[in-house]
Amino acid sequence: MSDSSPLPPVRLHPEAELARDALSTPLLSRAARLARWAGPDTRVDAGGELAEEQLPAAAEVLGLTGDDAAADAGEAWRAAVDTGLVEIADEDAGTVTAGQELARLTAGSPHDVLAVWQGVLETVLADASVPDIEGLEEALAEDGELDLSGLEWDPEAEAAFLDGVLGNLYLLTVSEDGPGDAPVPLPALAASMIVPSDMGEPTNDVLEQVSDAMMRLDDQFRLLEPVGLVEYQPVDEALMADADEEPAAPVDDTDVSRYGMVRLTPLGLYGLRARLLEAGFTAPAVGDLADKGADALLDGTATFPAGAAQAETEQWLARREPLAATRELLAAARGADAGAPLRRLRCQQALSLVGVEAEPALREVLDDAELGGLARVWLAERGVPDVPPPSEAMIFWLTIDTVAAQLAAEGNSDELRELVQGLAAQHGEFFATAWRVDHPATADVLEAMGRLHPDKRVAKEARKAAFKARSQQGG
Repeated sequence: MSDSSPLPPVRLHPEAELARDALSTPLLSRAARLARWAGPDTRVDAGGELAEEQLPAAAEVLGLTGDDAAADAGEAWRAAVDTGLVEIADEDAGTVTAGQELARLTAGSPHDVLAVWQGVLETVLADASVPDIEGLEEALAEDGELDLSGLEWDPEAEAAFLDGVLGNLYLLTVSEDGPGDAPVPLPALAASMIVPSDMGEPTNDVLEQVSDAMMRLDDQFRLLEPVGLVEYQPVDEALMADADEEPAAPVDDTDVSRYGMVRLTPLGLYGLRARLLEAGFTAPAVGDLADKGADALLDGTATFPAGAAQAETEQWLARREPLAATRELLAAARGADAGAPLRRLRCQQALSLVGVEAEPALREVLDDAELGGLARVWLAERGVPDVPPPSEAMIFWLTIDTVAAQLAAEGNSDELRELVQGLAAQHGEFFATAWRVDHPATADVLEAMGRLHPDKRVAKEARKAAFKARSQQGG
């Protein structure tokens, strides 16, 4: 995933709702309970770990039972220390005190709560990139130093791999053509990091790498679920049985869900977006532009998918009086720069959400060379009487402007091909007139029409008209 182009906008839940989600996650709620439980008699070792003899009491406070109770209590304690819910008071004596972050968690704003949760998330992500404890014990040298070469483990590469997987999961979730809230199969997520995009049939070596990555991700997502980042259905253990072992039940190899399914939670979307922003990515959220001017709205939504652009615009309009908002949008839509046609298209789409109370603003621009056409379209669609018909010059200018906007928004899409064919079919002398249109994009639009039209004769006419337009513009 490149950080050079903006990511699709994400639709985040309100911070108050996300803060409630954060407080209810198993890991943070346990860490907070242990921070409140800790007192003068609590003792930690030199590394800040809870003393082994106190783990059973900590597990009891958390209501944990079973073989993993002590380990889960220890994990919650580490989270409390790492995020400042608990602070070491005296390292020599091994005493602790409540940390400043505990007050933020209990009496702070929703944003404060999410900041504490984000700290817990960073702790878990760091732990998820570390090999299992047995592997670490084997890597300890005689002098007690950690020999990473024996593990074939590169901490930076491991962290970068997990970041890449989470980045791809974020991108799949926020993309309009992605799975949305539906879970993503673990094999697909692993393959997205390993299989080259131009590879047809994966080789056996690549498939083995994908399988190894799935097993690593299975362990990592099991760790990440208690912090509330993901909802995870683990890999079916029957699939990991040795080949010589008889499975307890028949294995359905066609059921992809048995290979692991993962989805980001609303809290996970919030957390990953914060990390992406910190890493320098442009990761917009719907609502970011609601308190900005119309120029920021039209420019900002220029690259948004249609659904996100409408949601952003609806939030922007909800904060304004319709007539004033319409005048502001129309003023921002003016211009002869390369981005102006797409701004006018976004303006037209925004105005489709405004009621008849905006009519006076549209009538004010009927004689405007750049806005008169879209104003007439808006008024006509609402059946407003006494709208003067557009001149031929205005019709052709609006046509060039519309095609230029579609080119900027969609490129050589099927919809644009149909529009180009329809224009040429409806107006037999279209190109004879179009090259004279006084619009900065006339030549580029005609060249695109020549490229997109399937009829060679019509395409040739379009290219000739483009040449004339460029000559007229002095290009």
